[in-house]
Amino acid sequence: MCRIYASTPKEEYVQKTRSIRINGVVTSIRLEVRFWRILESISEREGVTVGAFLSTLYNEATVYGCEVNNFASLLRVVCITSLETECIDRSCA
Repeated sequence: MCRIYASTPKEEYVQKTRSIRINGVVTSIRLEVRFWRILESISEREGVTVGAFLSTLYNEATVYGCEVNNFASLLRVVCITSLETECIDRSCA
């Protein structure tokens, strides 16, 4: 089983920093390439750019009373939640 995970190409877990505008403020976010790909996929499904999706996500988190101290961690959890939901939806079909 470890071979499945350990053989992940290095390019997938190399971190990439992107400058993103959230509510008009430019910030840098550093995530692994695979997480950026997942965020791009989610954004595409939502019909918005990655920047627009991240801005909406940040705004909604603050509306629900969440302190967003580590936005990169929130984004990783969002990616995993999206994949879990997608998996559950497929098995229920």
